[in-house]
Amino acid sequence: MVRDGFSATPLKKEGPVLNRREVLLAGAAASAALVSGCHTRGSRWLVFTEAESRTLAALCDQIVPADEWPGASEAGVVTFIDRQLTGPYRRYRKTYRHGLEDTAKLAVSRFGIELDRASAAQQIQIAQEIERQNPEFFELVRRHTLQGYYGSPRHGGNKDAVSWRMLGLAEPPLRGRAQYDFTAGPKA
Repeated sequence: MVRDGFSATPLKKEGPVLNRREVLLAGAAASAALVSGCHTRGSRWLVFTEAESRTLAALCDQIVPADEWPGASEAGVVTFIDRQLTGPYRRYRKTYRHGLEDTAKLAVSRFGIELDRASAAQQIQIAQEIERQNPEFFELVRRHTLQGYYGSPRHGGNKDAVSWRMLGLAEPPLRGRAQYDFTAGPKA
């Protein structure tokens, strides 16, 4: 019996057939695999590897170096960038991966050591070379470093409002959801 071009007889199913539970378990396994690719168990980073975070910290510290005030890495800029790469900056993940890989390779080829172990003068040389070789990546890191250093501490950077204190600015009053510390977990 055919009605409106559709057969009323059921289609014969061939091959393995998955039930709903198997489909859900497969989806959960695939999601876990995706997440584990971004975050290593036991790592404090959501996107970066430990090596990438050290390379980025050294690069950010050349953009905002420490003096009598903490530099970029001490102010949590790498944490800020890492968190933002899981949301608003997600589209820059590949740019960071490739740029940090190139930066690490340059430091090893030039000085035989990782960037975070290089002297301040060597780190400046590598930062200047990256700025010449890959200006788009360097500009992205520069912008994100400044955003993390001078932005709101609730986004992971500007730890203890260090840049605001340095500039003599009062912390703005908390409004809306900013007044809640979402990282603290549920209240008992």
